Amino acid sequence: MIHRRCRGAVALATLVALTALLTLTGCSGFADTGGKGYVSGNGQVTEIAAADRAEPVEISGTTLDGDELDLADFRGAVVVVNLWGSWCAECRVEAPDLVAVDAAYDDKAVQFVGINVREPSRDNALAYERTFDITYPSFDDQGGATLLALRGTVPPNAIPSTLVLDTEGRIAARILGELPSQVTLKDLIEGAGGPRV
Repeated sequence: MIHRRCRGAVALATLVALTALLTLTGCSGFADTGGKGYVSGNGQVTEIAAADRAEPVEISGTTLDGDELDLADFRGAVVVVNLWGSWCAECRVEAPDLVAVDAAYDDKAVQFVGINVREPSRDNALAYERTFDITYPSFDDQGGATLLALRGTVPPNAIPSTLVLDTEGRIAARILGELPSQVTLKDLIEGAGGPRV
């Protein structure tokens, strides 16, 4: 009788430990990220008052299409910078909202730019852009240099994340994690000096 209780207790303890392990693994956000262990942010929105904004963000490099791109070329416009990866489930959820907001600002002094973060395959990134009809340019950041330029601003594990830059190229707002809503992004764009749509 005691032997059966021990076996039952061991089986129960094993089941509890296995359940806890699977739960923690499920929350870790692991995907085919090359073992980098990326985890999405918590959706936290931070706005920065104009007087408190740091120096302009300086990012230049090659896009997924092979073109050269420099954020400085967009000074005078509000710029929305979205960090994403095709392997990121939350990125796939927010992509239609980003595309819709981009379309709403067509020719209205707002520029969208993506940063494809450490993609296992460039083909995967291009397929992601086709799937979601993303027409704005995205930096190809397989080596992580662009993400490194944002250290201290965007934790490397907070994918997706979105930055809204004011007309001087300074960070006016930051969303760590999935975009809460199209309305939130439009409000942040307006707060950074963009037009109301």
